Amino acid sequence: MFYIKRNAEGALLRVQPEPFEGMNGELPADSEEARAWFSNQNVESSLLQLKQSDLDMIRVLEDLIDVLIKKGVVRITDLPEAAQSKLMGRSRARDALGGMNRLINDEERGLI
Repeated sequence: MFYIKRNAEGALLRVQPEPFEGMNGELPADSEEARAWFSNQNVESSLLQLKQSDLDMIRVLEDLIDVLIKKGVVRITDLPEAAQSKLMGRSRARDALGGMNRLINDEERGLI
């Protein structure tokens, strides 16, 4: 048995295995509606994890580009103008916030 809360239109807002304050209904454990709810929750959770991973990777790539530039492997001018502008804008924003720690620094070896 699942305990549920629906909105005025009847859409599920919350599904829990235990009773909770504000619940306004129940669903059988083998309910297709309950299975769909949990399936959707898993998809949303996975999408949030992927979004966070994308943000983390962007930071890693920024730091990697910075290291390559500092080591003279590439020049900022080797990159397209749009990329240069975005990298410099993000660098200025981070500097304005106090420089926030780098994810990759020149002393780390064997990361890639």
